[in-house]
Amino acid sequence: MKPVKLFYLKTCPFCKKALRYIEEARAAHPELAAVEIEMIEESEQPAIADRYDYYYVPTFYVDGVKVHEGGIWPDEVEAVLRKAL
Repeated sequence: MKPVKLFYLKTCPFCKKALRYIEEARAAHPELAAVEIEMIEESEQPAIADRYDYYYVPTFYVDGVKVHEGGIWPDEVEAVLRKAL
């Protein structure tokens, strides 16, 4: 399984939706529950966030490659998780 990193902000409405979509995708597709996501809250871990090239949150990296940046929909979250399988 490929590593997944999610950069987010607690106050970001798009990030809150992304987190909800992750849980919904895992509930609907049990195979996605095995995908581990390293959650990096950028205001709490700026040293880590500064090492990555993105401007908007939520941003997903799979195996070190940016696969999504900014507002996100449920089908896009599922696609990100499937890339990690």
